[in-house]
Formats: sequence, C-alpha cells, structure tokens
Amino acid sequence: MAPLTPPPPGTPTPPRDGRLLLRMTRPAFLTVTAVACLLGLSTAAVCTGGLKVPRALATLLLALVAHAGANVLNDYFDARNGADAANDQGLFPFTGGSRLIQHGAVSVADTGRWAAFLLLALIPLGLWLAVLCGSGLLAIGAAGLFLAWAYSAPPLALMSRGLGEAAVALAWWLVVLGADYTQRGHFSVITAATAVSLALLLANILLINGFPDAEPDARVGKRTLVVRLGPIPAAGFYLGLALLAHGWLATSVWLLITPRAAMWGLVSLPLSLAAAGLLWRHAAAPQRLRPAIALTIAAASLHGLAMAAGLATMAWG
Repeated sequence: MAPLTPPPPGTPTPPRDGRLLLRMTRPAFLTVTAVACLLGLSTAAVCTGGLKVPRALATLLLALVAHAGANVLNDYFDARNGADAANDQGLFPFTGGSRLIQHGAVSVADTGRWAAFLLLALIPLGLWLAVLCGSGLLAIGAAGLFLAWAYSAPPLALMSRGLGEAAVALAWWLVVLGADYTQRGHFSVITAATAVSLALLLANILLINGFPDAEPDARVGKRTLVVRLGPIPAAGFYLGLALLAHGWLATSVWLLITPRAAMWGLVSLPLSLAAAGLLWRHAAAPQRLRPAIALTIAAASLHGLAMAAGLATMAWG
C-alpha cells in the first residue's frame, strides 16, 4: 500500500465520533456488498442444503469492512490528487466522495489512518475464517485487498486509467465467490457463473457515476472510462453492460450452469433499460442523471436479491 503522508504539526487527532467514522465509510453504498454476500450464501445453500450461520455472519462483516475501507481509501487518495476538491458538479451522495474532507469535518491524515485501520482489521478476521473454511479464502482475500488498494492508490490508480469498472466487477465477483467458499470450503463453477451478471451491473454503477464527475476528473488527470470514451459512447457501453449482464444470466441457465431459480434476476432488466434510456437522453447534461443513477443502483440490488431469493426457495422451499 502506498505510504500515508504523516500529519503536519497541528493536525487534529483522529476523529472519535462514531457517527462521523461511519459517515466516512459512505454506509448507504455498503448495501450492494450485503446483496453480493447474500447471493454467494444462497448458491452455497442450494448445494449444501443449509447455512453455517456464524460463518455467514463473519463473512458479511468481513465484506462490509473491506468495502468501507476501500471507500475511505478512495476519499483519501481523491483528496491527495485534488479530484474531490475540483469536483463542483458531483451529485451528492452518489458521486464526489463523502465530501467530509472538503467540508472540513475531517483531515486528510485522519482519513488515511481510518482507511489503514479498516483494511488492516481485515487480516485477523480473514485468517480466522481461512482456518475454518480453507486456504482458498486467503487467495480471495489477498486479491480483494489488492483491488481495494490498486483502485485508488498510485502507481496503479486503476480508477484513473479507465479500469475502475473492471476492478469493481472483479471485486464484487470475488465477494460472491468468497461468501460461497466460506460455506462449502471449495470453489464452485456454479457460483462463479452466477456472480457474473451481478458484477457487471455493479460495474455500471461506477460507470454512470463517472458522468457528473467527468469534467473535474479530466481537469486533474483522472482518465476514467467516461473521460476516455466521451459521454455518448460511454452511454452505449452502459447499455451494452446491462444487456450483457441479463443475457449472461439467461444463457448460463440455458446451459444448465446456473440453477433455473436464479432467472428471477431478470426482473431487474426493465430498471436497467429505463436507466439506460435516461442516460442516453441526458449523457451530455449529467446534472439531470440523478434518477438514472438511482435506477442503476436499484437494478443491481434487485438483480442480486431476486437471484438470492429464487435460490433460497430451492434450498429451503
């Protein structure tokens, strides 16, 4: 991990207000991680006939802390590179970070220390789960930590190279895979295939969030996918990802890889298409994209929850 800049003299001590620490993690966005965990746990339940509840709860906690740490780390590096300070066009709370540094509620150094604490706290819990579940979980955890760092931190800074969406898709694919692994103790082709469609829809959240931020990102040298492609091609790419996600689900069920009950995930298609239509219409006017962003988050969440519910009916119905 890139070294965190030591605080200059007079820097405030790290915040002790629990509510402020929670706000720094952007908790509203952690729900998508809970959805990904539920999907992974449901695929395991279908194959094993039940859940090991303590492991499931520990898995959920581990994934939420990892996502929280990645969010705080992203705020830290976006403060250091000037992206959030330059962002006067973001659609809060969807884009532009938590804005707590920019509003003077916390310092950059406080944010860096909180991010480091959250990410380092993953290690003992992850090792404990790996002892219970198998060494494959160490590979998943190491890959997840690497992506949390590489997404924001130089020299890779994947978010600034047009690779943020790919990193997000891979990270949440690993969340589903990891949640399943903690239950059964080995990898599953069924879970790997089932997780793809949710991962693609979660990548679309990052993609559409890049539209309001595109101009300030470009000013500070962040070459996000929207900056690289331009608004209209990026809107087309969004539609392509949405169609690919739902098409993949239907195809994997047809090929008898994903259980048929997961087809309930297709109920999110109308939301994705509605969001794509709004994005296409307002791609050049990103301040009007708030409804489309909300629909994108709703589509991904509904997709994962519907698949999980369908699989749960197979396991316990």
